[in-house]
Amino acid sequence: MSTKKQPAKTNAQTTNTKAPAKKSSVTQKKKELVHASPEQSFWVMNGQILTNLAELRDALAIMSDDVFMHHVTKDRNDFADWIETVLQDTEIAQALRKSKKPNTSRDVIVQKLRFYRI
Repeated sequence: MSTKKQPAKTNAQTTNTKAPAKKSSVTQKKKELVHASPEQSFWVMNGQILTNLAELRDALAIMSDDVFMHHVTKDRNDFADWIETVLQDTEIAQALRKSKKPNTSRDVIVQKLRFYRI
């Protein structure tokens, strides 16, 4: 005896009854901006003293190539080292090590500062 399977019943009303997706009220928690103590502040060759990423961003906007190249060479990046060891942000430090100009370094910091509460 063979039994025929009945085709599954579909109801047009039930196939499109999904509720609209709710926007998530959970937003990515922003990090607190770290401020270096006076003894751990970054002393730029031109005399500026920096204590956080926002100040570095602003300094890079007006920094000459000569001053930048004093701190960033083929073998070292003083800004990245300071960010990693003092400000405790390895992600920004790694991204900054790839940058070889003040403007591109500033762009890296601007992008990353979106994740900080300023």
